[in-house]
Amino acid sequence: MRIGMVGAGYVGLVSGACFSEFGIEVVVVDRDDSKVAKLRAGELPIYEPGLAALVESNAKAGRLSFTTDTGRAVAGSDAVFIAVGTPGRHGDDEADLDNVRQAAIDVARCLDGSYTVVVMKSTVPVGTGRDIAGLIARHCTPGSFDIASNPEFLREGSAIGDFMRPDRVVIGVDSERAARVLQAIYRPLYLLETPVVLTALETAEMIKYAANAFLATKITFINEIADLCEKLGADVQDVARGIGLDGRIGSKFLHAGPGYGGSCLPKDTRALVSTARRAGAPVRIVEAVIAANESRAGRMIGKIEAACGGSVAGRRVAVLGVTFKPNTDDIRESPSLAIFSGLLQRGAEIRAFDPQGMGAAQGLFEGIAWCDDAYAAMEEADCLAIVTEWNEFRALDIGRIRRLMKTPAMVDMRNIYELDNMEDAAFDYLSVGRRRIEGAA
Repeated sequence: MRIGMVGAGYVGLVSGACFSEFGIEVVVVDRDDSKVAKLRAGELPIYEPGLAALVESNAKAGRLSFTTDTGRAVAGSDAVFIAVGTPGRHGDDEADLDNVRQAAIDVARCLDGSYTVVVMKSTVPVGTGRDIAGLIARHCTPGSFDIASNPEFLREGSAIGDFMRPDRVVIGVDSERAARVLQAIYRPLYLLETPVVLTALETAEMIKYAANAFLATKITFINEIADLCEKLGADVQDVARGIGLDGRIGSKFLHAGPGYGGSCLPKDTRALVSTARRAGAPVRIVEAVIAANESRAGRMIGKIEAACGGSVAGRRVAVLGVTFKPNTDDIRESPSLAIFSGLLQRGAEIRAFDPQGMGAAQGLFEGIAWCDDAYAAMEEADCLAIVTEWNEFRALDIGRIRRLMKTPAMVDMRNIYELDNMEDAAFDYLSVGRRRIEGAA
């Protein structure tokens, strides 16, 4: 089989590389000349564990190639996937579909009359697939194509595993012929008995938004329970374990912290709210989730202020973590960004480190000292704040930290460290949803 993949961003690049690993010939097209040139030279535009090796091996095998020519990607392809960005639109939170529409027109103009399935991989509002089908129909022979929806469920940092061993594959189609093409593409996963949800276009589009909204809700729920635990003397980690063992709830996404971020949950929850309002069926729970998450950074800044004796003005704060999660270089809507802004506004001196995200963040702020490693950020610091749970932050030398810092105070926003250990180390230690350790000497 042969696939065209429109878009060499996160979703398109990961999906294209993984499909080629299935043995399918994949041609990835992108309008960015420099990005395509770098990909041909083996340079990836994103950091994702395992992706570089996958791209390299399949490119060498001749199954994966990159081009700026949409016609080359479309010609002879059984399916053409559209995997371009759908950022939130300024002003009304609707998904900006300009890239999707342009990609669809480009593909339509290259269809030669032989049957092709045009597959929407981008996250788009419900009803978009049917609109795009009408758009494509204006440019090509009737009956020469079908539209399909095949939403992605890739987690940054573990995307390869998510694609190769997914919880499910969702396929939204209106024709049996299109269903057969997509089932053939995903046949390697059938051998693993991966559940396949075969449904209508609109339902597949809704599944994507509903899934992300629910995950955002779980994160926000446990964060608010964490705040209550702090007031009442309970431990949120024990609470999360106690409820997560209930099969109706599950343990995933019940980790209290500084709130959700990244390229998906913030924009998708806002887009769902906008769609629901327009449809006259508002989703009040999701509206509350968004509001609670947007206020989360303020609570984290309050913890840092508490660790600094009530004010960060003139205090040196070491911040570990810029990306919204570990194992990615993505800083989009990361909690760290709002925390940086709030600390700077309050007069803090910030020294920061992140294994992958500093390059993207350096141009966003003035007055932050970017350090070569975690320990360099801690020198003479009044407070250490851990915002992202990178593995290398999980086993820091507590004795060394104490010697480097001016004051042994830590705000652990990911609950990485054990309370007893921090108490033994005589740290002022604030975490999320657990009791405070006041042990500095």
